[in-house]
Amino acid sequence: MSLTAITYLVVGLTFALYIGIAIWARAGSTSDFYVAGGGVHPVLNGMATGADWMSAASFISMAGLIANMGYGGSLFLMGWTGGYVLLAMLLAPYLRKFGKFTVPQFVGDRFYSKGASTVAVICLLTASLTYIIGQMTGVGVAFSRFLGVSNSTGIFIGMGLVFIYAVFGGMKGITYTQVAQYCVLTLAYTVPAIFISLQLTGNPIPQLGLGSDMVGTGEPLLHKLNQIVMDLGFHEYTTQLPGSKLNMFAYTVSLMIGTAGLPHVIIRFFTVPKVKDARYSAGWALVFIGIVYTTAPAVAAMAKMNLHGTVNQAVMSGGDLFDNNNILRYEERPDWMQRWEVTGLLKWEDKNNDGRIQYYNDKTTNPEVLAKAEAAGWNGSELNVNADIIVLANPEIALLPNWVIALVAAGGLAAALSTAAGLLLAISSAISHDLLKDMWMPDLSEKGELMAGKITMACSILVAGYLGLNPPGFAAGTVAIAFGIAASSLFPALMMGIFNKRMNKEGAIAGMLSGLGVTLIYVFAHKGILFIKGTEFLGLFGGEPNFFFGISPNAFGAVGAIINFAVAYFVSKATPAPPDHIQDLVESVRVPRGAKAVDGSHGH
Repeated sequence: MSLTAITYLVVGLTFALYIGIAIWARAGSTSDFYVAGGGVHPVLNGMATGADWMSAASFISMAGLIANMGYGGSLFLMGWTGGYVLLAMLLAPYLRKFGKFTVPQFVGDRFYSKGASTVAVICLLTASLTYIIGQMTGVGVAFSRFLGVSNSTGIFIGMGLVFIYAVFGGMKGITYTQVAQYCVLTLAYTVPAIFISLQLTGNPIPQLGLGSDMVGTGEPLLHKLNQIVMDLGFHEYTTQLPGSKLNMFAYTVSLMIGTAGLPHVIIRFFTVPKVKDARYSAGWALVFIGIVYTTAPAVAAMAKMNLHGTVNQAVMSGGDLFDNNNILRYEERPDWMQRWEVTGLLKWEDKNNDGRIQYYNDKTTNPEVLAKAEAAGWNGSELNVNADIIVLANPEIALLPNWVIALVAAGGLAAALSTAAGLLLAISSAISHDLLKDMWMPDLSEKGELMAGKITMACSILVAGYLGLNPPGFAAGTVAIAFGIAASSLFPALMMGIFNKRMNKEGAIAGMLSGLGVTLIYVFAHKGILFIKGTEFLGLFGGEPNFFFGISPNAFGAVGAIINFAVAYFVSKATPAPPDHIQDLVESVRVPRGAKAVDGSHGH
């Protein structure tokens, strides 16, 4: 059976499973739609949270960025997993005990203000829509390869599929769909890694294979990779930093606290029956996430080695990297390169008209590398490989069986679509429940609220799809911006709402607006207003590439969070203390006993 036929079969079966589950577990009430009735088992919720969490950024883009960034890419692993620990220890059980299933509801009640709730909705929508852009980018990558169409067409197809199973299933359908998606994406990520680890190192455990010797050479894999990339003008793989150490630290912190403030993850802890179950499900989620996250560095390094080995035979043979006889002829390129060229995410330009594919760092300042390239007649690097294709292309590069390649396609789609669904639900609940039901239309019927939620989802899909056609960066980079927005706006308000009973509505509102505002100004200055290219205003910061203390826009959420905390603290000190009943409420929430039932709204 051909690769195309097997891919259609595997992807078709998994989609039939997802849609079947969504129909079987479709939401019949607002409680089902928003929190799956509050009766999901902690282990199943942990798996669903893992699928919700491991988005296109994790599955498709993270290993690609680590492959490009080397050691510096570990900030994604540290930030995202470390953030989950913060979420499990500092937020999830307390928010679950509070009994309100959305972040704006908590903010509105804790800070006794409809205005505070409205600001929280604005912050949630800004973070979630930015996050969905990253997911739609990943959806486009996966569908374009799977169907052999352009990236833009892939995004349009993905929009339609997300609409079908997210809009009709609600949280109940999404939860059980995500359990199935977790199983698919984890198998899709680990099975190829096992095969490739065996090929390169003889060790079936990728995490151990990363530190093992290569088969036939006795040379450590990472040592060999370091040698190859440095000889070709790239930075040393095992020591490379993303800018300065301060930027890497800020980037990691931004991802950590952004994780703990993400509304679509927090809402998952209201789908379990008790406060204790919220802690358990967070712990299980970390275990399930760890399976993929500890595999990612091995996938990245091995994919990078195989990619260089494909275009340059000297990588594996130990010959001269600049001998043109070792360089792959374009007409002899493998099938996987031809398939990815169709998507536009892999490009070749014959700069010296020799019909061969030169791949090196032509921007290097190493004079020895430049001299060798010039002597070989090279006029610049000719291969452009989008970081988002590394994981999906990995089994093809390694020439693995067709069923493995098909499984990876299914896993990539599962990862992107599962998180997109969770984000859409967070957006839907914020608008239909927190704005319409709680503020503007308190007499809205349950049926009307459900319909409003579904209309909101549909509109959000259209907006995200449009922005996904021209994303501000790779999937993981775009998602990092979303985390920065959550870190600078929602995380400080949640933390101070739980642990500082003196924090009042004036402080919370001022803090959220200042943190969000400063972060958006900095991001838009470098990425364009609403991420639209050509609308950057870098002159405000002195021009390109003038970063604030060397901190990139993707890492600026940490600075925004500091500003949020500081503004909220000083404003709260200068304004009246919260009412006594609010301070008593904060004290009671921090006592680890008892829990309110999840309150869908004041009426149900």
